[in-house]
Amino acid sequence: MSEVKSDWEVIVIGGGPAGATTARYIAEGGKDVLVIDRRDPIGSPLQCGELVPTNDEMRRLCPNVPDIDDLLQTPQHAISRETTEMFIVPPSGKQLRYPFEGYMLDRVAHDEALVELAKQKGATFLTDSRVSSVEGNNVHLKNGRTLTGKIIVGAGGHNDPLRKAYWNESSLKIPIKFVLMDGNFGDAVELHFGSMAPGGYAWMFPKGNGANIGLGVQKKFCKDKNLNQLTDDFIGRYEGDITFTGAGSLPMSGTIRTFVKGNYVLVGDSAGMVLPSNGAGITIAMVGGRIAGQVIVEHLNDGTPLTQYEVRWKQQMGRVMKNSKRAFRLGSLLLRMPDWFINLVFNRVTKPFVWRSITCRNLFFIF
Repeated sequence: MSEVKSDWEVIVIGGGPAGATTARYIAEGGKDVLVIDRRDPIGSPLQCGELVPTNDEMRRLCPNVPDIDDLLQTPQHAISRETTEMFIVPPSGKQLRYPFEGYMLDRVAHDEALVELAKQKGATFLTDSRVSSVEGNNVHLKNGRTLTGKIIVGAGGHNDPLRKAYWNESSLKIPIKFVLMDGNFGDAVELHFGSMAPGGYAWMFPKGNGANIGLGVQKKFCKDKNLNQLTDDFIGRYEGDITFTGAGSLPMSGTIRTFVKGNYVLVGDSAGMVLPSNGAGITIAMVGGRIAGQVIVEHLNDGTPLTQYEVRWKQQMGRVMKNSKRAFRLGSLLLRMPDWFINLVFNRVTKPFVWRSITCRNLFFIF
């Protein structure tokens, strides 16, 4: 592409689901927005499990989020498989089965579609470009160029340069490793808990012609084996040719205390917008991106405080995140126990409570 101009109303660092969604709504509001991303194309390489709820399931999980169909416009070509069932599997292998409507994504195609949607609204993307630092309104690139923006958004994940430079709040990061494997693995999503993934969980998410299989752990609970060994052991339960191996990490402390400092705004993983009890981050980041984008437009139009972003986030996602943090703390205590104890806890009597924990609802049925 031709060289982009230097001065912008808004600069977004990171073009994943959070950044692209933020840019989409800023551009939709008629504002000048540039997205900077080190990748080219955005979406590669794959870094996660690729499971998202359908729009109907999202309405059940996050009932205070409005206009889900406007926010989540997943194109059919980005859906690898649809599922209607989730298995929660303790070490004994005795499955607890739950109805769950979800999409297994082709994550690269999904993220590329979000970029195209933002571009259609008028956003500009600068790819294959790394940010070295942010000072005041200036965003310095590693190639020596400096860009300026009235508002700067950090959507670059847990290593976002804005987050690292101006927020000193730490987050628990859970390392993950996964593979894509060819084969037929049915339609149900599987989450496995126990010593195969200390302090975290393992997964098998079936795709069109294979599966995404992997796990995440809390290192402090790993005694005899490291992440690579645990991953090899779990993947060894399944048969098929491995076509891709990926790794990354998830911020699992939940949202940080504040998303706004002056003219700096954080969104997505950089703000901790991952549900700790289940690791969901794609759609949650998009919820945050829409709120951030809309508030930024209002701020530029009429001076609406940027902190309205935090207020609206709490209105839409506060209860869900609170429940998820509570469930994660409880789960961290449980999942350090021996497998025999976990087997006792995961049973038909506790089945409703297990599901309510994983799906970020109050543990008890009285609200």
